[in-house]
Amino acid sequence: MNTPILFSVSYAGGWGQHKLDLIPFLEKAAALGYPAVELGAKRPHLSPVDYPNGESVREIKSVADRLNLHIATIAGYTDFTAGSQAKEVPFVEMQILNVRQLAELGHALGARIIRVFTGYYTDLADHHTDWTKCVTALRECAAVCADFGLILGIQNHHDVGVDVAAFGELLDDINHPNAKAMFDPWSIALHGADLYQAAKEMAPRMVQTTLADYIRLPRWQYRPALINYQPIEPAAVKAVPLGEGFLDLDGFFRGLKEGGFQGDVAYEICSPIRGGGSEANLDAAARHALQKIRALV
Repeated sequence: MNTPILFSVSYAGGWGQHKLDLIPFLEKAAALGYPAVELGAKRPHLSPVDYPNGESVREIKSVADRLNLHIATIAGYTDFTAGSQAKEVPFVEMQILNVRQLAELGHALGARIIRVFTGYYTDLADHHTDWTKCVTALRECAAVCADFGLILGIQNHHDVGVDVAAFGELLDDINHPNAKAMFDPWSIALHGADLYQAAKEMAPRMVQTTLADYIRLPRWQYRPALINYQPIEPAAVKAVPLGEGFLDLDGFFRGLKEGGFQGDVAYEICSPIRGGGSEANLDAAARHALQKIRALV
């Protein structure tokens, strides 16, 4: 395994960056030398609104096959704690249905994983309710994906379970053999976690990791009455090419190897990046990331 993957969010046009539609993105990934891709399951890429069933993705599969490009992962966008202000609306059920749609699309495209998130905190005084809602929904999503022969990959992105210890506890509570970890270093690096130890601990449960690298930009606010500056927390961060930021990627991959990681490695440009959002700059970052991933694995 350890296949390098380019995530289509890198060319989705967020933050004013250059945008490619789905087929041109596949052609871009192949031209950059990537053997596999992860497709964002929303516009401008693999939205179920535009591709409602397995038959509708025939052209995508044909193009990917022609390019000798594997569609490895379908990236869903979930928040299982959303909707607390409209309790009559079945937000969780709607998202489980979305995961079922993605599993059908993923099966037709030959993918292996459906990526999901957990949920954002809705009430800091009621941790248990948010946690339980995510556990219950993710367990059902794991069963849905299993029906299509795909793995449910849970990414440590949203608030619930984003901490290293909490993420392991979350997987234990979900307690479904088809729920696996898509455990990333960048989120826990922002918390100050030991990337080597975290990777070694989580590696046996992982099917994929997604890489990005950042620099911290401390923030200060001028206070004229004091003729001084006041620190503003937290610091801002800015994406930079892999290896140019503060993430200990060498330590993370050393932990993955010692822990027996057999999954794939994706790269994403999922925020503003040093050098700007031109196509040429995105290409340079993605090309550099491919070389860095191959060196790390």
